[in-house]
Amino acid sequence: MGEETKELRRLVIKAYHVREVQWGSENEVTENGILTVDKESSGRYKRGKEEYISDISFRIICPEERDQYTNTIMDIIPISAKVLGDIGDGITHTLTGVYVILTGVDTVGKQTHEFGSSEGNLLEQMKYGKAGTPGENDAMITFDVTLQEGMGQIRAGVTAAHRACDEFVQEFREQLRKFHGDKCTERHEFYDVVRPGKKKVLIIKQVAGQGAMYDMHLFAKEPSGVEGSRSIIDMGNMPVLVTPNEYRDGILRSMQ
Repeated sequence: MGEETKELRRLVIKAYHVREVQWGSENEVTENGILTVDKESSGRYKRGKEEYISDISFRIICPEERDQYTNTIMDIIPISAKVLGDIGDGITHTLTGVYVILTGVDTVGKQTHEFGSSEGNLLEQMKYGKAGTPGENDAMITFDVTLQEGMGQIRAGVTAAHRACDEFVQEFREQLRKFHGDKCTERHEFYDVVRPGKKKVLIIKQVAGQGAMYDMHLFAKEPSGVEGSRSIIDMGNMPVLVTPNEYRDGILRSMQ
């Protein structure tokens, strides 16, 4: 690092490429790059949330199948798991080649949105290959939530959809964290450092916190997760300091 820098945190991200996504008898991902989704498992993620959620369904969308209708896109979620340390340091395992897409509508056909919805042709409604979106050759698993009438415009309903999706993703995280580190397809190291006497740079990011269903969660137990997270609204919309590595490791979760 050199004499003029001080290392605070070291984050190692190990990526494992998924080359095939298919239907199977269980939700499973293997080190050889096969991910299977059990379409019959969708009902278990709404248990205890029936006040808000009417139904959940899955779709597997290959890159060449994007010319199809989608309900409004609530979130694009990478599958990542902490192996060592907390978010922002230690070791994280992540999957490449696949994303989970959370979509939502209610039982009377009202799209889950506040300022604007994004339902329509999936090929047109998403910019691919950008920071935070699937690449041109990535597969997508849509976690499509049908909320009870009116629940798509309140925080409780939208949060229930995110928690249900997080339970689904967690099943893959538990397997992913056990992958052998030497079998990763990519390995990246990132450092949070201070440079005494140098200029200090602070980036200010304005996040959602208007109320209704427009929210932002931070500090979950898992990267891009929901479990254990805190709402920026519940924290009084006060400024929160996060490190570059925490941001990089998925400490924010957009809830709209």
